[in-house]
Amino acid sequence: MHYLLVDGYNVIHCNKELAAIATDSLDLARKKLCDALCEFKALSHYTILVVFDAYLVKGGKGSIEKYRNIKVVFTKEAVTADSYIERAAYKLATRNDKITVATSDALEQLIITGQGAMRISAEALWVEIEASREKMRTRHIDNKPIKKNPLASLLDPETLKKLEEMRFRDK
Repeated sequence: MHYLLVDGYNVIHCNKELAAIATDSLDLARKKLCDALCEFKALSHYTILVVFDAYLVKGGKGSIEKYRNIKVVFTKEAVTADSYIERAAYKLATRNDKITVATSDALEQLIITGQGAMRISAEALWVEIEASREKMRTRHIDNKPIKKNPLASLLDPETLKKLEEMRFRDK
């Protein structure tokens, strides 16, 4: 299995649109990031785990939630996303799973590569997300011809003729 571990706030703050949203509503920015990652998951080979830290949240208990086709982690109080990702990468590496970590934190990148994980910057992750959106759009929208009368293609000629006669009959 190939895991993509995402430092959620790091990825939010490297995207201008999400960073602007985060100034007003961190919840909405998290949701938009998770929605984008769900779309990305649909076209990628990754099992995605996005981590948001509750480092400064008093009494934060931490949780792991399933959000559509990805997992979302909120760390416990005093646990950073970086430390959670480091531990998760270590555990997954011992199982011989492939791991890619998305963060632009240089120290974090150094630590996780030392554990055998691959790294991708937050900016490069957004490039991949946008490329997958474009691929989905061209695959599922641009390549579908618009039919003028899809029902007509399903009917036998005699039935089609009768329907057209009824349609154009003078009243």
